[in-house]
Amino acid sequence: MIDENDLSQERTHIYGERCKKAAARLQKRNIHAVYASTREEALAEVIAMIPEDTKVVKGDSMSVDQVGVMDELKRRNRNEVIDPFDRDPDGRTVLQGEERRRAQKQAFLADIFITGANAVTLDGKIVSTDAVGNRVAPVIFGPEKVILVIGANKIVKDLESATRRVHEVAAPINAKRHALKHHLPEFGQLPCVITGSCTDCNQDWRICRFTVIIEGSMFPQKGRINVVLVGEELGI
Repeated sequence: MIDENDLSQERTHIYGERCKKAAARLQKRNIHAVYASTREEALAEVIAMIPEDTKVVKGDSMSVDQVGVMDELKRRNRNEVIDPFDRDPDGRTVLQGEERRRAQKQAFLADIFITGANAVTLDGKIVSTDAVGNRVAPVIFGPEKVILVIGANKIVKDLESATRRVHEVAAPINAKRHALKHHLPEFGQLPCVITGSCTDCNQDWRICRFTVIIEGSMFPQKGRINVVLVGEELGI
């Protein structure tokens, strides 16, 4: 019997084709990219990129958490792992204040920095936005290797679509997440959260402050940035 309500096969096919196309274009831009059809495959790909006895620092990323990277690294206990965004059961970061700031700075000195991105275009450009810059800055410069875990839901046509996704999808949902789950009510007062749409505000707690567009790596840095495109919906 055909289940008309089950679109898993259709979604898997389309997501897979989009991931493969984006991965091929990323490769042409000197960015190493692989396609993983599932979270489990993505986890295996990421772990294979992380040698033992290396320092791994995580940038804030739901995609990395959903794939289970940090849990696996801690389980195998073969790396120095720094996670400034590790949270207690109540949603507060385990590290606070200056201790957390020092941990975030370790990203620039890490062997491997792992995080996500807000969008990737079909022609191989990566777009990310930050409130503070601690996530996007190490992707550009610092750590020896960067690993980006990106779900198929973040693949868009072009830079215009990527920017729209950042402001209309990622930023307002992420701001609401911080307000609901992380004891940061200020984010809940942002116009994009209240109205559901970006107003290009200049509020003190505006969450989209630093936007980075990565159009590739120079040849000497070929392969420094590694992208794992996952054929599932991940993150925001």
